[in-house]
Amino acid sequence: MSEREVLLSTRNLTKEYQLKNSFGVRKKQVVHAVSGVSLEIYKGETLSLVGESGCGKSTLGRMMMRLIEPTDGHILFEGKDITAFSEKQMNEMYKKIQMIFQDPYASLDPRMKVRNLIGEPLVTHRLYPTREATTERVKELMHMVGIRPEFLDRYPHQFSGGQRQRIGIARALALNPKLIVCDEPVSALDVSIQSQILNLLKDLQQEFDLTYLFISHDLGVVHYISDRICVMFLGKVCEIGETEEIYRSPMHPYTRFLLQAVPSMDPKKRQKREQILTGEIPSAVNPPSGCRFRTRCPYGREVCGEREPEMREIEGRKVACHFPLGL
Repeated sequence: MSEREVLLSTRNLTKEYQLKNSFGVRKKQVVHAVSGVSLEIYKGETLSLVGESGCGKSTLGRMMMRLIEPTDGHILFEGKDITAFSEKQMNEMYKKIQMIFQDPYASLDPRMKVRNLIGEPLVTHRLYPTREATTERVKELMHMVGIRPEFLDRYPHQFSGGQRQRIGIARALALNPKLIVCDEPVSALDVSIQSQILNLLKDLQQEFDLTYLFISHDLGVVHYISDRICVMFLGKVCEIGETEEIYRSPMHPYTRFLLQAVPSMDPKKRQKREQILTGEIPSAVNPPSGCRFRTRCPYGREVCGEREPEMREIEGRKVACHFPLGL
């Protein structure tokens, strides 16, 4: 197997927020939202970030786009360190990196017509010399995502949730990006509409050689669309690997618990379930020493509280655990 081309990578990426009191005065307490994350996204793949709410996956995705400034670490896109890029440089970079947001209504300006919502990036970057040429490109994009071109002059409230998300996808495609960060793009949609949007994303990926960072808490959705999965817990990466490998034999205890929590219609599978994850997620202000998962892990030992597990490669995947499962 030839070596895959890395499109975007992070090196020890960290984000911390200093808490403030009701008067706006900073406290000594710090929220450790993302702590030292290093990973690679390969060209043409879909890498999914999964984990419970508050694990830092959306913060990480937005840092990769520099929508949130990292506290420490580096972001490399096509080999270039974009961490310290100026606003002008990032405006050019946004031709290559785009985002699809979770709420298709909140992400679209209700005062703008579809022609302007989709055409705004084209006008901002002056890609077409005339208004007519821009409109034709907008119609092409609408056709690509399954929106009828005669709806050019409609407003967002005149569309269903699924149609609004298609408009958001068309907007993200407008500049022919290489990487699209999909932040929970189907979680606000009905189940029947979710499958349509997921199939659309897969078709567009094949047609335009797109790369996706797909952020989700729904492991059923993740299984369908992902090539690789990155599992996060409390700002740390637990496990990274090929989708089928992780679903077949998770090595990190947290990954196993997440998979066991997925609802199943098969009563035999429900009977085979072992222990379900219980307890509250530790505070990001005062995370546990050593392994951050140890307070919820039934397999933990003394060393888990003394030393943080290093990310190591085992059987083709990366795991941050002192005692990986199945070994």
